[in-house]
Amino acid sequence: MTRLQTAADPDRVIAAARRWLGTPYHDQASLRGVGCDCLGLARGVWREVVGDEPFPIPPYSRDWDETGCTEVLAEGARRMMIELPVADAGPGALILFRMRPGAIAKHVAILTTPDRFIHAYERLGVIEEPLTSAWRRRIASTFLFPIL
Repeated sequence: MTRLQTAADPDRVIAAARRWLGTPYHDQASLRGVGCDCLGLARGVWREVVGDEPFPIPPYSRDWDETGCTEVLAEGARRMMIELPVADAGPGALILFRMRPGAIAKHVAILTTPDRFIHAYERLGVIEEPLTSAWRRRIASTFLFPIL
């Protein structure tokens, strides 16, 4: 990240994410109250907090076991957001999860407190839940929403 220097207000990020609570799960969608997946939730929060999305999101696979050498989500986030060490992530941070060892990071959430996060989960929709040790060990990278 070179040109984005200032992080968005974490309270604003969290408030935007909480407005999505209860939105049904819908693969590759991003419409609050109608449907979204985990990336669609992050895209919606981006639109509210930062502004227009900087580029269209191409179709993507739902396969959490997908392997490869390209971390597409992390690379995309690095182009637009402020990366920080996982240990430094606090409320308002975007979290990327690697769901299986050796797989690429394919799940996205927003940290709301040091121990809770919001994400879109199949069959449950957008929910806020505890960041348990099972979730913590899957964190691959973390980012802050910028102010452009």
